[in-house]
Amino acid sequence: MAKTSSRKAATPTAKPATAVAKLTRDARTGRLIVNKARFEAVIQAAAQAGLLRDKGSRIGGRVSPVLIRQAKQQTGIETDTDLIEFALATVALEDNFAQAFKASRGKVDPELKLGF
Repeated sequence: MAKTSSRKAATPTAKPATAVAKLTRDARTGRLIVNKARFEAVIQAAAQAGLLRDKGSRIGGRVSPVLIRQAKQQTGIETDTDLIEFALATVALEDNFAQAFKASRGKVDPELKLGF
């Protein structure tokens, strides 16, 4: 059976979202893991955006156990609840920078002086 989270909603003691939240690699496997600061920064940003206020919904579905195991290994997150919350918050907070940057291609006046 899957572990459940004992973490309280919105993690009131989380570090500010401006805290440095670097990805680190497992020295043994070389895989990227989400450090606690990044996890807390994402969860705090989701809370500040009002995404974690009401936790009355449940989510269920059939997912490959290999996918879950790999995601937990990649992130270092141990519980299914925290993994799902982190994944959903990461997607919900996506700023679509890459798409916006690509869409702006060719829209800067070629005569604009950029100073170099």
